[in-house]
Amino acid sequence: MDLGYFLSCEEYGPTDLLDQARRAQDAGFTSLWISDPFHPWNDGQGQSPFVWSMIGALSQVCDLPIMTAVTCPTVRIHPVLVAQAAATSALLTGGRFTLGVGSGEALNEHVVGTGWPSADVRLGMLAEAVEVIRALWTGAVVEHRGRYFTVEHARLYSLPAESPPIYVSGFGTKAVDLAARIGEGLAAVAPDGDAVARFKDATRGKPAVAGMKSCWAADTDEALRIAYRLWPNEGLPGELSQVLPTPEHFMQASTLVRPEQVKMPHGPDPQPYLDAVDGYAKAGYRPRCCAWLPGEVLPSWTH
Repeated sequence: MDLGYFLSCEEYGPTDLLDQARRAQDAGFTSLWISDPFHPWNDGQGQSPFVWSMIGALSQVCDLPIMTAVTCPTVRIHPVLVAQAAATSALLTGGRFTLGVGSGEALNEHVVGTGWPSADVRLGMLAEAVEVIRALWTGAVVEHRGRYFTVEHARLYSLPAESPPIYVSGFGTKAVDLAARIGEGLAAVAPDGDAVARFKDATRGKPAVAGMKSCWAADTDEALRIAYRLWPNEGLPGELSQVLPTPEHFMQASTLVRPEQVKMPHGPDPQPYLDAVDGYAKAGYRPRCCAWLPGEVLPSWTH
């Protein structure tokens, strides 16, 4: 069984993330995911290093493949810059980089003051952004005047021999259908068997990957307290994670969440972790399992 490790930029600073990557490689993990926040979900998490700086640094301390999980190439950062950053990341990692993209959250994207579009508009922006990114990866001069983005005589000179694969985050049928249409793979954070089946049926078996969080501590109650302190937003329903704009709003909304609503395997008993991985396997993912450290909440992922 392969094991992938998720570097949480919401929860750890740059030097801690580099140390975790080194330790992950030494421990036998075979790949890395890394999140791309501007804000953490709450002040308890308390971090938000810049993902593209982190990927450059990670490429120099370990040899593991790296995937953004996920970056939003539409509002906060123009797709032209994401294309350049991803191309450089692919070069630095020797081709071991995957660009994971999604339609984003207001939490991270509203900061540039251009407003937060509706879900359908965000999906349209994402599709056009991926089109721009792929055009730039050809090395040609790109002129683009689309519905959402303008590119004026842009050309990337530092390009990898092969373009990075693009995995698209999908929540709901429209997003899954978009992922099937424009992505080399699907990225998710739940064992949603219907979404996996829909994606694989539409793509004749392209890969789907998903993340999960876990919390190890020597005492089960203490593990739940840690999980609830750091990730109460995991218990928020519906589209709140996409539309709430600030950490303060998430902290206010999270006061309505009870500890038992934070659904993640926790405590010293390995069985809940195995059961969680089994849930992803039953949803159609090939297990690539969990990672965790004592007394900490660590996102993990399955493939």
